[in-house]
This record gives sequence, C-alpha cells and structure tokens, in this order.
Amino acid sequence: MNINVYTESTPNPATMKFIVNKLLINGSLDFPTKESAETSPFAKELYKFSFVNGVFFASNFVTVTKFEGDNWEDLLPILKEFVKGAVESELVIKEEEHVEADFEGTDTEVKIQQILNDYVRPAVEQDGGAIAYKSFDAGVVTVELRGSCSGCPSSTVTLKAGIENLLKRMVPEVTEVVSEAL
Repeated sequence: MNINVYTESTPNPATMKFIVNKLLINGSLDFPTKESAETSPFAKELYKFSFVNGVFFASNFVTVTKFEGDNWEDLLPILKEFVKGAVESELVIKEEEHVEADFEGTDTEVKIQQILNDYVRPAVEQDGGAIAYKSFDAGVVTVELRGSCSGCPSSTVTLKAGIENLLKRMVPEVTEVVSEAL
C-alpha cells in the first residue's frame, strides 16, 4: 500500500495534524511528554526531534505539537517524510479491536458520557484532539482535553460555548463544564 500523508492545521497554532490513508490505532493515545512516549516506538522516535513538544494519535492521524519559536514551514517536510516512513515500516501497530464504550456511574453520568462520546468526541477529533470524561459532581462536569486541544487558545471557547451549552441543553442537571489540566 502506498502511504500518503497530508497535513491540516488545527485551532491550536502550535499543533499540526498529519493524516495518513491507513488506520493507525483504534481509539486515541496521548503522549504529552517525552517520558510518556516510552511505550510507543512511533512517539518515542518523534520526540527525538528537538522541536517536538507533544504527540497524539487517533484513528488515521498523528498530531504533533511544536515548541514556540519553531516554524511549521521548516518542519512540515521533515515530519511528513518521517510519518510516511514510520507508517510504511509498521512502526505504528494497530491496537486490539476497539470495544464499545462502557460507561459507568449514575444514569446522569452515563448520559453525559454518551453525549461526549457521540457528539463531542468526533468534533474534537476533527481538530486533532480528544476529550475524556473525568467526573460529575454537584452539577459540574470535569473533562480532560488532550492532543491539539490541550493548551489550545480556543479550547476555552470550545469548552464553554460548545460542550457546556450542549450538555446543559441535553442534561438539565449540568450547570458547568470544566477542564482538568494534564
């Protein structure tokens, strides 16, 4: 199979999305630090580049976050070639088949998790990120934003104007949505 790699910018100017024509993993994996990448050969190799400050995988793409001051114009050709070579050499191994999401908690918590999974997750993944449900307590939903969403200047708008409004409309018990920092 001939591997094609193309890039898409994300709402986070420090993060670029590298999309390939092959399934990389089922689900998503976030490696926000060099130390966290020890379990992934692909992420570990990406962190060998001095400009890499974050790596996130989902389905058919990897997002790379760069350090401030580095220029995407200089980095894109290097990273595109690396991603193509890594995928061609099977550096990324598909995980086991993804099992249907198993939501736990009260009826309200399950409803919140279902909405996040069905409505929010696909939209956030389009921007090169991921969202994880953490908790629901006294009307407050706590989530964790990963990938390009972590540290993105527009993540507050996404969280408040998008996710919070949706959850308040669909689950009257929700009064606020907050993000837990990684």
